[in-house]
Amino acid sequence: MPRAHHRPRVRAACAAVLAAAALTAAPADGAAPAPGRGTDSAPTAPAGEDPAPAPRIRWGDCPRKPVPAGMRCATLTVPLDHEDPAKGTTRVALAKIPADARGHGRLGSLLLNYGGPGAPGIASLAADPVLFAELGKRYDLVAFDPRGVGLSEPVSCGPRPAGSGAAAGDAAAQLAALRAHVRRCERHSGRVLPYIGTVHVARDLDAIRRALGEKKLDYLGFSYGTRLGAVYAALFPQHTGRMVLDGVDTLTEPFTEQALASARGQQRALDGFLAWCAHRAGCVYGTNTRTAREEVAALVARLDQRPMAGTGGTPFSGDDAVLAIGAALYSTTLWPDLADALDRAERRADPGGLEQLLAPAGPDPASAPSTVPADNATAALTAVNCADDPDRSDDGATAAAIAQRIGDLRAEFREASPVFGPRQLMTLLSCYGRPAGTDFIRRIDHPGAPRMLLVGTRGDPATPYEWTEETARRLGSAVVVDHKGDGHTGYPSSACVRAYVDDFLTGGRLPSGTRACPAGE
Repeated sequence: MPRAHHRPRVRAACAAVLAAAALTAAPADGAAPAPGRGTDSAPTAPAGEDPAPAPRIRWGDCPRKPVPAGMRCATLTVPLDHEDPAKGTTRVALAKIPADARGHGRLGSLLLNYGGPGAPGIASLAADPVLFAELGKRYDLVAFDPRGVGLSEPVSCGPRPAGSGAAAGDAAAQLAALRAHVRRCERHSGRVLPYIGTVHVARDLDAIRRALGEKKLDYLGFSYGTRLGAVYAALFPQHTGRMVLDGVDTLTEPFTEQALASARGQQRALDGFLAWCAHRAGCVYGTNTRTAREEVAALVARLDQRPMAGTGGTPFSGDDAVLAIGAALYSTTLWPDLADALDRAERRADPGGLEQLLAPAGPDPASAPSTVPADNATAALTAVNCADDPDRSDDGATAAAIAQRIGDLRAEFREASPVFGPRQLMTLLSCYGRPAGTDFIRRIDHPGAPRMLLVGTRGDPATPYEWTEETARRLGSAVVVDHKGDGHTGYPSSACVRAYVDDFLTGGRLPSGTRACPAGE
């Protein structure tokens, strides 16, 4: 998700990263996929012409206010299971800002996905349509809340019951608590939960295309939205139009390797911030970037041992600090705030600045419809990620075996990043108690879709640049824009990236080979 628009609601996600390297944390906030997602149930790519036309979309007023002028909303009914429509239906919420095609010539609809998984597209489009002003001259900008997210039958795990945590050091009890949490997710999420996952959403995306009356899908996806775009291209190569993937997710790596790559990417982003801070007057860590790296790790370690008093006396821990630092690394526009926040924490033992980095930005959460559960973003994120990977569940292993495996990996993760590595290691239990997901995404290889444009940012803390190169090889039809800057995704921050993307989407022009965009341009 391009965090230039919204900071992550990381307070709500704290539990999701505290599964615990030593099996001593509370259950993660996440939803579980249903049985039947293993390799034997992986879908096959459809072929041939469109099925019967989808019903036309009836646009009307939007339930969330305020919205930009001209923005209209609707819902589309789709099968819960596209391969077995008899199982029932679900509704997908949509929003559209019509093209301002005066003198430009309307090109059709451009579908946007802002990432996550778990990011509501409707609220994201409403918050900042100006970013896509050039594209909006010729395209209807269309966003949607994927199934299970926002206004599209949102999933939830409900409130965590009092006393649900297990005793520190009791691995078996902790794993039992994780299983119990999965059961709560199933109870609170309803009928859509067994059909969460990117393959299902890609099929919804094609239903949206047909309902809009488009022969091909023109698409711009950020972060997780790149995974969705790649899956769509694999399932529907004959209906893939102009597609741009920015902040490219991995399609191939086992989850342990993903977590290690993420830790390294976050550390590179932190190193970039510290190099910037070293040239800023009054940086709390001075001008030595090597010792600055050590001091940040030392701050996190101190907070692990002795949390600071936060707002209202709430303890502010090392995990909170890591989440705040990670959130600020998503956009260089937040780096001055991060520098000031670390100064307050180091000099005055005041975590207030870091707390502010954890607070949601964008629309006031109070304006969101009350039907969206508070934990929906976190629950959907975990549900989709678990449904998309075949190797994330260790449900059949003993507690001792899992504890041993986590212990064996601890040094490797700490070497990847002393700040982010231990917390990335904790995510390896995020799907415990859930069945394995589909292996369809792992098997994507040269799907035969038209050439598309991929954007990778060298200092991206969430989607390391090597994932862009890896996905380009797997898709076999991609041109790469190598953005030399910092932050998550390139389009929001780089005029050079925007020029390549806009030129391709509006004119169909693609360069050959890899093109570079310098930092700051």
